[in-house]
Amino acid sequence: MKYQILVAGFGGQGVVFLVKVLSICAGKKGIKFLGTENHGMSQRGGSVSSHIKIGDFYNSLIDYAQADLIIGLDKNEAMLNLPYLKRGGKVIVNADNFVKIDAKVYNVDANKLIEENLFDVKGLNVFMLGIVLAKDDKFPFSVNEVKDAIQEMNPRFAKANFEILDKAIEYAKNI
Repeated sequence: MKYQILVAGFGGQGVVFLVKVLSICAGKKGIKFLGTENHGMSQRGGSVSSHIKIGDFYNSLIDYAQADLIIGLDKNEAMLNLPYLKRGGKVIVNADNFVKIDAKVYNVDANKLIEENLFDVKGLNVFMLGIVLAKDDKFPFSVNEVKDAIQEMNPRFAKANFEILDKAIEYAKNI
């Protein structure tokens, strides 16, 4: 199995948290995992992107047109990273609308859902991961595997994160 994910957002949205959760998932399954954490500007609210490779890879950076999935925690950051998406890949993005591209796009206006108090802004990353779990049939990890990783990563906030994940999966049934 080989699967490549690019997570794009900006500082404070939890890109690095997602990399760590997915690395725990891979480790528990005994699958090779490479991930980059480009977060030099994250403390200043700047661009943050991480390349994640699950499977038998030797270089941690995704080449152009090779990503199976882009998770966009921010619309503009997702658009900047579109050259990495392979033909037939998926984009799951926090946006009210998104450009028309030759790929399956699921756009969710998570910012609006935050304003409507569906979940707390600190859970944006987990919410978008829930959309991924519901909409990407090739995603290499199950809901339970992700929940186990979240529990291991931060037990103190696990219950709140599980609630957000479950809300996202339920929400995704209507998109």
